[in-house]
Amino acid sequence: MNIGLIVVGDEILSGKRKDKHLERVIELLAARGLALAWARYVGDDRERITAHLRDAFAGGDLVFSTGGIGATPDDHTRQAAAAALGRELVLHEEAKALILERMRDLAREQGVAFEPGRPDNVHRLNMGVFPAGAAIIPNPYNKIAGFSVGHVHFVPGFPVMAWPMIEWVLDARYAHLHGRNRLHERSVIVYGSMEATLTPLMEAIEARFPGFRVFSLPSVDHPQLGRHIELGVKGAGDPGPAFAALREGLAGLGARLGTEAAR
Repeated sequence: MNIGLIVVGDEILSGKRKDKHLERVIELLAARGLALAWARYVGDDRERITAHLRDAFAGGDLVFSTGGIGATPDDHTRQAAAAALGRELVLHEEAKALILERMRDLAREQGVAFEPGRPDNVHRLNMGVFPAGAAIIPNPYNKIAGFSVGHVHFVPGFPVMAWPMIEWVLDARYAHLHGRNRLHERSVIVYGSMEATLTPLMEAIEARFPGFRVFSLPSVDHPQLGRHIELGVKGAGDPGPAFAALREGLAGLGARLGTEAAR
């Protein structure tokens, strides 16, 4: 099962806020022997969000979507999810109970009476309106739940909420996947070569060692290493034999090699 990430919000695309989700989700997955296959960014445009979510629901991947599940006019993710699924939006009873619990907590903290019928409190219930058939994702920060439909999971844009909610989904629903696509890699620094020169060797290694991929990370202005290419192999098994063949091929090309790395 591939894993994807959708980050929703005009503030990310405009530069008002820097995305922190991509790096953190990669870390959370890596800690469980999993890897991110793709990521997409989309602004607060309901039609665009709907199109991305329609692809997510149809694709069968495990997908996390962050942002846009609030109840202000610029929040469109809940409505877009319902449109992508062709389902109606309904107030989730468990999410409603948690929102009411949160409102009671706030009233108690402020020393005021709890008034569930007050207009602002009634409006807050919209944060529990999800596509029919959704399941909730608990929010340990403030009890305002996220939701899941199939393998697509929706959390707030706030990292302090989103990250523990993503961890909960990974551990509660996908523990059986942990470690299944943990990759191992070996690489070496190559000086004085061009990628075009190395490409036939890379293709030959991939053909000879099915299940392993060769990667090339060129750098033109590294502060310590200068111009170089980090060339390596990665895969789910032991990369040693493929890496040895890669080094042998580099020696045959007369490449000047630097330090090695294993991850």
